[in-house]
Order: sequence, then structure tokens, then C-alpha cells
Amino acid sequence: MTLSLRGRLLIGVISLVVIGLLVSDVATYGLLQSSLISRVDAQLMSGHNEAVGALGGLGRGPAQASQFPTGTVVERLGSDGSILDAKVTTTFGATPSSARPVLPKTLANAGMDIASSPITVEGTGGVARFRMTDWPENSFGGEFVVLAIPLTDVQSTLSQLLQLEILIAVGVVTATALLAMLIIQVGLRPLQKMGGVAADIAAGDLTKRVEPATPTTEIGRLGLALNGMLSQIEAAFAERTESNNRLRRFIADASHELRTPLTSIRGYSEMLRRGANESPSDAELARRRIEEESVRMSTLVDDMLLIARLDQGRPLERKPVDLQTIATDAAADARAVAPQRQITLTAPGSVVVEGDDLRLRQVVGNLVRNALVHTPQQTAVEIAVSTENGTGRMSVVDHGPGLQAKEMERIFEPFYRADPSRSRDSGGAGLGLSIVSAVVGAHGGTVNVKETSGGGVTFEVELPLAHA
Repeated sequence: MTLSLRGRLLIGVISLVVIGLLVSDVATYGLLQSSLISRVDAQLMSGHNEAVGALGGLGRGPAQASQFPTGTVVERLGSDGSILDAKVTTTFGATPSSARPVLPKTLANAGMDIASSPITVEGTGGVARFRMTDWPENSFGGEFVVLAIPLTDVQSTLSQLLQLEILIAVGVVTATALLAMLIIQVGLRPLQKMGGVAADIAAGDLTKRVEPATPTTEIGRLGLALNGMLSQIEAAFAERTESNNRLRRFIADASHELRTPLTSIRGYSEMLRRGANESPSDAELARRRIEEESVRMSTLVDDMLLIARLDQGRPLERKPVDLQTIATDAAADARAVAPQRQITLTAPGSVVVEGDDLRLRQVVGNLVRNALVHTPQQTAVEIAVSTENGTGRMSVVDHGPGLQAKEMERIFEPFYRADPSRSRDSGGAGLGLSIVSAVVGAHGGTVNVKETSGGGVTFEVELPLAHA
């Protein structure tokens, strides 16, 4: 079974607290036990004279005044191990305890003249443990003296400590668990909110954003990263949607544009088939119109293929091209086509860029033709070439009726016409400015449209200058 993050954190915190308390309690218990036993051992090792005096001067009665705790046993053993005399410390007026230590079969210091190191032995008469030492006493002719202190007080103290440690541990673990649950709940609340937002996003609402999204906390930084990712995903989906919409519009517009010449070709073909040969004038008209519509359709297909290739990033020819020369030729062509217009050219010097000469001529030609077609016959057209900030600039300015803001936003879309009522024969298919945008973009440049001061439209093209 896989635990949740909350469960794993809670188990981890409680486990650390339990381990810490266990180590602390064991250490405390061990240190206190060692301290109490050491104090008993110190009494045993320093009570030699008092123990001997109790056996030699008090007879078999209880010892009244003593440094030993109540219940301490002093015994004198014969050579055969029998108890010759025994004394038990007690409080004044109380009955001496019958508890005695269970002596080992062989005393620890047999054959030695010094007191043995204290050891723990079993007890009788209601005392579970004694701490004892023994030694051969010269004043008793080498007979052994056993001094044993009951560990009842020590065991009682340790038992109380153990109970206290258990109660404290249970309380600390319970309080830690409750506090940890609260802290984890509060700490994971932002993640729960993120999960809810993620569910909305998965349902299709890409405008949702997670909270918190600040650089001050780990979850906040995660929120920032998620929001950045969501913004990119939203932008990608929007771009894909827009691309699909453009593709659908392109296909619909292309089909619409191709339908007209195909319909004409089909109609004139039917005319020839039905007997246009009987009328030479009708036959000539049919052949001429079929040829014209075929050329028009071929041009349209070529333009669409050019836009498709440029959108796919097909490489163009790269060589030094002088924009001044291209603009001069475009101005001359415009004067020849529209001699009644005032065509001015401002090109103070050579402006060399790297690019495809044919395509750049197509850019300038399309912009100038757009100005000639969409403005009155007496409207002046201005062409200018210059350099600025490491780029070559070329502009085509007219003083016609101009464009509305919404028309400027779509002016570079394929098949878009600012004047839908314009005849296709005079206005074209609406691919000229799309080709301009695609060719300029393929050269790493930009093309912009804005309103001319005083009325009209200005197209500005910027291209990187060729390296020296």
C-alpha cells in the first residue's frame, strides 16, 4: 500500500521523536541507575569499621545508630560458611527485617585479605536484590564478614523514573503527532490547491494559475515554475489554435480563389465542346480566356507554394544585394506603369544587405503595386531607402484613403482584402502582402504598416545589413 505524502511525513516525524525519546530515556535510566549503585557501593566500601563494630559490640540485637539504610545486613560467617552472627539496621522501635541476602557458594575474595568489589545478589524476605561485599576479618580470627545493603530504594526510584518516562514519552508523542498533523495540514494546503487547479487545467481551462507563486518558499517557487510552464502551454495551444484557424482560412480562401478560374476554364471548355468552332469569334474568346485563367491559376499556385516554402524555413539565396538599386528599378517600373503619378525616390547612398535579389525585388514590387492599385490615380507614391542602427530601411508611402486599425492587424494574412468588393482581376488574390511578410521574415527582417501623416498608408521594411 502506497502512503500519501502526509502519512509519510507524519510517520517520519513520529519515528524521529520516538527514537529520540527512547535514546534519551535509556540514557537517563542508565545514568541514574549507575549513580545510585555507585552511591550504595561507596557506603559498602566505607562501612568496614561500622560493620565490624556492630558485630563485636552489639551482640545479636539490631544496630540503632548507623550510616547504612534501614534493612542493611551485617553477617559473620564461620569457616564452614555458617552464619555465626547477624545484625540488621532498623529504625527505633521497629521490628528488624527478616530479609537476607542469598550468598554465593564461593565468596568473591576467598583467600584474599581485602574487601571484595560489591556485587548484586538475590534476596529473601521481601527484598528482591542486595548489593554486598565481604572480607576476612582479622579481629574474628579470619572469619568472613558480609555487608549487604538492600536495593529496595534504588529499585523503587528506578521504577518511578521508568513510569515517569513512559508517561512523558506518551504525552510527547501524542502532542507531537497532533502538532505535526496540524503543521503538515497547513503546509500541504497550497499543494491541495495546486491539485484542484491542475484538475481544472486537465479539464481544459488553461487560464488557471496556481497559488502561491512567490520566490520566498519552496512551494511558492514550485508555483512560479508551474505557472511559467502553464503560460507556455497556453501560448502553445493558442498558437496551435491560431495556426489551425489560419490553415483552415487559407484552404478555404485558396479553394475560393481557385474555383473562379477553374469555373471559367470549365465554362469555356464546354463552349468549345458545344460547337464554338462554328463561330470563330467565340472560339477565339474561349481559347483566350482559358489561357488567361490558366496563367492566373498558375500564378496563384506559385504564390501559395512560395509562402508554404518560406513558412517551412526553406533557405533563400544569400548574396550582397543593394536596396538602392532595387528601389531605383521599382520606381522606374512604377513611372512606366502609371506615368500620370508622381513617383519620388529618396536613396542617398548604397544600402547593402544579404539576401535573395529576386525575392527582395518581389517585395518592393508588391509594395509599390499595392500603392498603385489601392489609391486614386493622381495620388503620389514615395519610396525611400536608408540605414539606421545597423539595419537597412526601405519604405513605401502613399497618400490614399488609408486603412482602419482592424485592417492593419490582418493586412499580411493570405487572401485578405481590405476592400472585399474589389474585383479579383484588378485587386489580385490577396497574396501580395503575405509574400512580402514571408520573404522579409525569411531574411531575418521585419515589415510594419502604419498610417501616413496626413492620410494614407506607410509600409516599412527593415533588413540586417550585410557584414563587411
